[in-house]
Amino acid sequence: MQFEAVIGLEVHAQLQTRTKIFCGCTPAFGAPPNSHTCPVCLGMPGALPVLNADAVDKAIAAALALGCTVHEVSEFARKNYFYPDLPKGYQISQFDRPIATGGQVDLEVDGQAVHVGITRIHMEEDAGKSLHEGTGDPNLTGIDLNRAGTPLIEIVSEPDLRTAAAAAAYFTYIRDVLVAIGVNDGNLEEGSLRCDANVSVRPRGQAAFGTKVEVKNVNSFRYLQKAIEYEIARQSAVVGEGGSIAQETRLFDPDAGRTFSMRSKEEAHDYRYFPEPDLPMLVLAPGQVARVRAAMPELPAARRARFVAQYGLPAYDAGVLTQDPEVAGYFEAVAAVAPAKLASNWVMGDVLRTLKEQDVAIGTCPIAPAALAELLGLVDAGTISTAAARQVFETMWATRESASVIVEREGLTQVGDESALLAHVATVVAANPDAVASYKAGRVQAIGALVGQVMKLTRGTANPKVVHALIQRHLDA
Repeated sequence: MQFEAVIGLEVHAQLQTRTKIFCGCTPAFGAPPNSHTCPVCLGMPGALPVLNADAVDKAIAAALALGCTVHEVSEFARKNYFYPDLPKGYQISQFDRPIATGGQVDLEVDGQAVHVGITRIHMEEDAGKSLHEGTGDPNLTGIDLNRAGTPLIEIVSEPDLRTAAAAAAYFTYIRDVLVAIGVNDGNLEEGSLRCDANVSVRPRGQAAFGTKVEVKNVNSFRYLQKAIEYEIARQSAVVGEGGSIAQETRLFDPDAGRTFSMRSKEEAHDYRYFPEPDLPMLVLAPGQVARVRAAMPELPAARRARFVAQYGLPAYDAGVLTQDPEVAGYFEAVAAVAPAKLASNWVMGDVLRTLKEQDVAIGTCPIAPAALAELLGLVDAGTISTAAARQVFETMWATRESASVIVEREGLTQVGDESALLAHVATVVAANPDAVASYKAGRVQAIGALVGQVMKLTRGTANPKVVHALIQRHLDA
């Protein structure tokens, strides 16, 4: 029997605000446990919530970016349940009157069009965090309430996804959009963006859904895909053998590559939602949605299309460069002076690689866009070779000196004079008889090794095209 997966995602995104959603505490990550708390986020008797206006604007921005309908009036509710890291014994959320509904995401995955409807976006406060390590006693669980009260939006999709790859692509798309508009920092490792996946299987062609399993708190695109792939295989095997799927919540173990049961849904509490009595209805101000819309930056999909059209970049380059708004801005500043494709190659390659190796953010890159553009101008003009440019790049990164100063001091101007290179070519050919024999045996790619040796001998200053021609002429003589 052939089975089809039915997948829906619930994306939880912390909003990038200076303070928590209902109090003045900072939501900054990484502080000592319980140091960013106050009577409001600790749920002390008599402490009253006051809604963060910036959180509302950011929720509106997310809704607009995802094509949702923003509602002029919405309502907060109490979601009642007990958990050790939930100080009040309830979570302030939105239930039957969320801030936004509807919307759609359109993707292309493996050459196939994928359309994912968005059911709703609602605002809520985050819970604290249970710490199972670092308490000094393996039998104790610590509670850190720094995260309690951090503003969240939950983006709930329709069950329109059919493959694990499409689910991962959708989650990636949501992340890119939220980062681009400044709503979320996109940091999955710190938990500011995480996802729950609802997965079921059914015989292909059947309209009715199968029994749904929820995989909780996945904070990696790759892990999300692996968790869903495992669930599809597991559920298909169970149903194919005549068994039934238990409606439950499961967690993904990335080391084992499998999900395991966390709790049965039959044991889940009735949340007993009711309107939050300490907060009035959320009524948007006249013109508030228009104001947020007018302030929104270019969305990733539009920026990708523009990079292809304006700069003549391949779709792949445009996709890489627009994943991070700051990277996209850096590239555009370089491409305003240097050739666009050359700028794209260097930003995607040398710049991003070095940033990652040294754990540096693009905003603090020691090579400013204008400085990189100067270096690429020297390459484009043939003043220095690409090999020499990489040496210059490393020195610029370490010293912040200009490319022209380094080139002049180090004597890295490209040599294209054949008479000046002939001696180097002869030396390299004589020293590499195996490569020469390989070339003469018909393996023409062996010439590349000889070119590389000349480049090394000349510290990258030789013109590689001239060197290639000289070696070929020497060997073919």
